Amino acid sequence: MDRREFLKRSALISAALATSDLTQANEILENIPPHHEGGQEGAVEDVKRLLASAPMLQNYAETSIGVAFAVSDMANGYVIYGEKSDLSDGKKVMCGGFRTTEIDDHVVQVRLTGLRPSTTYYYRIGADRIAYQSGYNMKVTGNEEDSHIYHFTTAGKESRGHFCVINDTHVKWDIFGRATEKIAQLAPSCVVWNGDASNVEETIEAQTRIFLKPEIACNDYASQLPYLFCPGNHDLRGMANRHLERVWMYRQPEERKSRDWDLGRNFAVRMGEIAMIGLDTAEDKVDTNPKLAGLFNSKAYREAQTDWLRDALLQPEIAKAPYLVAFCHIPLFDPNPKRNPGDVSPADTDPQYDTDYAMWQRTCAQLWTPLLEKAHCQLIITAHQHRYRYDEPTATRPWAQIVGGGTNMDVTQVGRYPTVIEGEVKGNQLLITIHNLLSGEVQETLTFSKRKK
Repeated sequence: MDRREFLKRSALISAALATSDLTQANEILENIPPHHEGGQEGAVEDVKRLLASAPMLQNYAETSIGVAFAVSDMANGYVIYGEKSDLSDGKKVMCGGFRTTEIDDHVVQVRLTGLRPSTTYYYRIGADRIAYQSGYNMKVTGNEEDSHIYHFTTAGKESRGHFCVINDTHVKWDIFGRATEKIAQLAPSCVVWNGDASNVEETIEAQTRIFLKPEIACNDYASQLPYLFCPGNHDLRGMANRHLERVWMYRQPEERKSRDWDLGRNFAVRMGEIAMIGLDTAEDKVDTNPKLAGLFNSKAYREAQTDWLRDALLQPEIAKAPYLVAFCHIPLFDPNPKRNPGDVSPADTDPQYDTDYAMWQRTCAQLWTPLLEKAHCQLIITAHQHRYRYDEPTATRPWAQIVGGGTNMDVTQVGRYPTVIEGEVKGNQLLITIHNLLSGEVQETLTFSKRKK
């Protein structure tokens, strides 16, 4: 490459990285003619945009929210947020904790705390490109800031009581794309992703692709619509999924009791007249199953959540909500006696059951449903079985259960279709609508009255 071409390319690259408009930066970079003369000294390497995805709003709550986004290089990111749409009152929050900011070459996570309930905030993301050699040799070499200003509204008693639920998407882009398009039409206050977003993920790149860089038309699906997450059994499998918090953050320790610091996936959120409880049913195999090699600890995890649930249900904003809905991945009831209840030791195998893994979770039901029944929970929304089903309440089981559909698209099998489950308070009732993503029609509507006090 001659000196003139080198300077031209360098100027274009500098212009691209200096601009605050990421769309313009991409156009500049894409229009740089490729250099095909490999191996020449002084050749300029391709420079990728540092901000590699739209932001994703995670762990919706009354006074906090998470913002995560992908980066293409070693970076130190931030969020500027405020209540004015032009961010003239903007505050800058860096990723990481008090001692040091976080440096990562895949994902930036920023947790905004101290927010006001039921309040709309505006925000922008940015990142600094970092050259790191050692603890005494590091520097910021550039900055990128998204020109787009996004917004979100925190949860709270004055928020709109309207949610959607998806589940068992299993990295099926067609299904996930249909779900996000339907949700965009419905425009709820938040979405609960009720587990099995993953299959078995061994790398952070795979996790980033699932949550932050999905291969769908609406890849900014969660930039202004907050998500909550109840993990499924597949979301625990694989070396990367053992540390899913690197992509889908936990809440900050100060947002939880010290006893509950490991329970970063549980949530108790008040949204309008609805109290939403999130639980993690963990693996669908017992800890003693040889397939797990003794490397899972689901039993203790479920028991710890019981203590958390007892306290969560007593929180005033949860206890006083007219409607109480719980969410978890594996069902807590099944009417079929051949369904494996998930407590068959030592290896999940028994000829009386039709699977060698849990189709429902009797242990979780025994631990959690007495507390939910005492609190007059009207509905538990679950997933896992890849087949839509509604279980009406009975005299001995006063709560209803919905099992969401999966990724199957088989019109010949009853219930085998993906669903978006919508819940919305209308008048004096909670209206639940089951949207069939295969037919594009409403499959069923259910109504629930206010709970007893």
